[in-house]
Amino acid sequence: MGRETLFSRRMGRHYDELKWLYCELYEGGIEKFQELCGLMEQRSRERDEKFRRLDRKREENPDWYKRSDMVGMMMYTDAFAGTLKGVKEKLGYITECGVRCLHLMPLLDSPVVNNDGGYAVSDFTKVKESLGTMADLKELAEECHRRSISLCLDFVMNHTSEEHEWARRARAGEKEYQDRYFFFDSYDIPAQYEKTCPQVFPTTAPGNFTWLEDVRKYVMTTFYPYQWDLNYANPDVFNIMVDNLLNLANHGVDVLRIDAVPYIWKELGTSCRNLPQVHTIVRMLRMICEVVCPGVLLLGEVVMEPARVVPYFGTVEKPECHMLYNVTTMASIWHTLATGKVSLLKHQLDVINGLPGEYVFLNYLRCHDDIGWGLEYSWLQKEEMEEVPHKKFLNAYFTGNWPGSMARGELYNDDPASGDARLCGTTASLCGLEAAEESGNPEALNQALACDLMLHACMMTLSGIPMLYSGDEIGELNDYSYKSDPAKAADSRYVHRGKFHWEAAERRKEQGAVEQVLFDGIGKLERLRRDSRAFLSTASVRTAETHDPALLCLVRELEGEKLTAVFNFSREPRTAWIREGGDCRDLLSGERLEAENVAMGPFQARWLLQK
Repeated sequence: MGRETLFSRRMGRHYDELKWLYCELYEGGIEKFQELCGLMEQRSRERDEKFRRLDRKREENPDWYKRSDMVGMMMYTDAFAGTLKGVKEKLGYITECGVRCLHLMPLLDSPVVNNDGGYAVSDFTKVKESLGTMADLKELAEECHRRSISLCLDFVMNHTSEEHEWARRARAGEKEYQDRYFFFDSYDIPAQYEKTCPQVFPTTAPGNFTWLEDVRKYVMTTFYPYQWDLNYANPDVFNIMVDNLLNLANHGVDVLRIDAVPYIWKELGTSCRNLPQVHTIVRMLRMICEVVCPGVLLLGEVVMEPARVVPYFGTVEKPECHMLYNVTTMASIWHTLATGKVSLLKHQLDVINGLPGEYVFLNYLRCHDDIGWGLEYSWLQKEEMEEVPHKKFLNAYFTGNWPGSMARGELYNDDPASGDARLCGTTASLCGLEAAEESGNPEALNQALACDLMLHACMMTLSGIPMLYSGDEIGELNDYSYKSDPAKAADSRYVHRGKFHWEAAERRKEQGAVEQVLFDGIGKLERLRRDSRAFLSTASVRTAETHDPALLCLVRELEGEKLTAVFNFSREPRTAWIREGGDCRDLLSGERLEAENVAMGPFQARWLLQK
């Protein structure tokens, strides 16, 4: 089938709905809609035949990303291998890690300072010069595809850097470009916005507007003063940003992570969060991709509990995002480790397990960002945990300022008045490995390693796609060198964004080394997950009561195969008082035992398989 015919057929499936949604959003915008269609057709013509073959293959198998061997890894290009060419040279190691989806942190052009880790983009069509070129990006994508690895990239669509061409021209007084942002001559209208629009960083970046002295105007800056919010009520903004997205897809990007999705539509008198127009935009993005690049997935960054993020999946008839982050479970896992109480985590997993199986969540222990304590405090009140004192406890525990804590982390955006702060640190350091190595205590070291592997086993048991953070597979510790860099010193998130230590990675081959224990342990979890039907996305999943506050039990069943997974969040031996069947084999220890009254060692995980 010819390119034009294939484009026409795909476009025909979506044309009416796309036109209706576009013209509803942009009243009288038929000319701009035709302009959009032209951009889509042009990008379709330009799409490389290799990527078009992959599109057709994935169209025939739309659940390709739901396989149980799908494991992701996120990393910073410069920290891992210096450049995109460096990452390409290191794909052998990434393959050895069992990775099938490689998420590179923002790498498009951004300022040297005031870049928010790359999330303040100054040019959506250019890779940061220090990392390489767009041609390097395409070559990396092609090599990833040869190794059955999908490439994920952030698409920062809520805002641009103040150094973006649009921002510079707006600052120079060009109204056409000021209209692509939110500019105001006085504080009258911004003051009305502030009445209903919450602040994202009230301590480090208070307010939602910034005064530009040289222009004598206010501009909307929801996140930081150097990140100017785009005005999606302007169809030019939508059309050009769509073109930028399709350009990335045509360079081989398989997964586009839409940053800060709930924020992209602003409306006076509202919270400027999760408005209906956001879903219209995401639905249009989904259809546009299905027409031009149907092998490309949309991953939405929506930082809310699972029940509230569900609308961003759309419906079966009108889907939006393919995947969403499981942010709440991540935070609840760390809460569970600190408290030794699984009740909140169990409650939240019951909610997730009750959702349609088609919904795909991305599960992780940590990411490039901080850990925020957006927990379900109405539920925690039943456990006599009040929000402010509990946040203070968690922050004290994970910074090692609580009796008995071996965790080593740092706070971000600390507000002493409210007790609110976010947590930074590598998985290994938060699990106590850093403190254990400093103390030279072998028992503490073994417990830290057991804790680390138990958390990874728990994360890999959840329904969805497990996402590792580069360095966690070899137990990278906090990197405090950022404090001596003036461009990074004020941002404690760089404590877990340090350079990858290749000399440490070599120790993964030394029997008994910390790096070997973690690398082989996580690799074993990946292989077992890949080889058991119980881990397929179609399995039924439920929690079971253990009658011990520190023990979590998850049961996965499919086609006569039953996996009973038990996790001890305590450093003490415990017993899981469960009744889940007869003879089983613990896939992790190799023991044969019944899934009844199961003995659990400190920070132990068990995967009990019954066929």
